[in-house]
Amino acid sequence: MIIKLSSLQRSDTMETKSARLTILIDPVKKEAFETLCAGQDLTPSQVVRQLIRDYLEHHGVTYDTKSQIGSKIRKKTA
Repeated sequence: MIIKLSSLQRSDTMETKSARLTILIDPVKKEAFETLCAGQDLTPSQVVRQLIRDYLEHHGVTYDTKSQIGSKIRKKTA
């Protein structure tokens, strides 16, 4: 099944369009990654999007669609 994110209704603080990112990866690592994702009931796309958000945050990069809710919660508990 293919779902176009741009056709979904989303809040103003979340992405409203999607872009494709194509990577080359060793087939053995790809299979291991997909198996791990499935075992955690996550799609590989969900995990990669989270990895990208974490990487941007780690390096202090901000962007327009960044949710302010999660950062406020983290600051309160830190």
